[in-house]
Amino acid sequence: MKTFAPNKLLLKGQSILVTGGTGSFGKHFIRTIIDNYKPARVVVYSRDELKQYEMQQSFNNSPQADCLRYFIGDVRDRDRLTLAMRGIDIVVHAAAMKHVPAAEYNPMECIRTNVDGAENVVRAGMDNNVQKVIALSTDKAANPINLYGASKLASDKIFVAANNISTNTRFSVVRYGNVVGSRGSVIPFFQKLINEGADHLPITDERMTRFWITLTQGVNFVLSSLEMMVGGEIFVPKIPSMKMVDLASAMAPHLKYKIIGIRPGEKLHEIMITSDDSRSTLELEDRYIIEPAFVFWKENEKKIYSKAKGVEADFSYSSNNNSEWLDEMGLKTFLEQTSSKIKMVS
Repeated sequence: MKTFAPNKLLLKGQSILVTGGTGSFGKHFIRTIIDNYKPARVVVYSRDELKQYEMQQSFNNSPQADCLRYFIGDVRDRDRLTLAMRGIDIVVHAAAMKHVPAAEYNPMECIRTNVDGAENVVRAGMDNNVQKVIALSTDKAANPINLYGASKLASDKIFVAANNISTNTRFSVVRYGNVVGSRGSVIPFFQKLINEGADHLPITDERMTRFWITLTQGVNFVLSSLEMMVGGEIFVPKIPSMKMVDLASAMAPHLKYKIIGIRPGEKLHEIMITSDDSRSTLELEDRYIIEPAFVFWKENEKKIYSKAKGVEADFSYSSNNNSEWLDEMGLKTFLEQTSSKIKMVS
């Protein structure tokens, strides 16, 4: 299983701000860096005081917890973001409105958070001369068919294009698939049904496939992308796919599944790199890199990619044409890496 291991000296003595710092990714990212990377200061930026209080309680047992700072704030509030980023070296932008049906029902709220929020992070970063900003995206941003995906595509474009007007701050994007065991994931949903004694598991379409990544892999991929970013790249990890029917069978082989039909805004297969992006996509052993359309890099800045090769014409990276697939043992390994109580039924 890929580890995407970054340099242990990457964040030593640095000041880091994480938007959405109380979410699944944010908490795991912050726990990882304060336990292993010796940052000088870590700012947890989020809008929910209860989640911040709960996070403070859970982090109190860490000897490095004294470097944590908790800022109540919303990415919609540019002034608050600008204030929070004073003296910050690195920003990880993980805040987003992610729930697909909620975004469809409340479109302007989705746009204000995911699109306007992205612009606010960019402007606050430039105003404070932050060194690096890396934004979390989603596979739903490639060929989007729902508002969440479309808003994240717009966000990606904002972060990539910001490099054309920034003199000091560099901006990049990380795009990956479904996180095993995260809130809203199908795996905890299946586990809930199994625990409640359901007689079947619902599958929207038996052909459906999805990309999967563990939370630890996601955190390490962001860290390693921070290390190599020049600015303007979209980093895409090479991660496995799994058919949803195989997922259901692996988690509960004693249960049948029932086809319920694809929900509004749902794709049959997820895609992370479209064939139109293939012309600007490079490949490394563990990841793909989509280069920006307007390249501003100097040749010596791009030396980190000297071993990268261009992909074939009309290449695309989707969950159904993937060369790496999860089987039952692979899924078990993935679940063992989560902090949840999800278990496979034998």
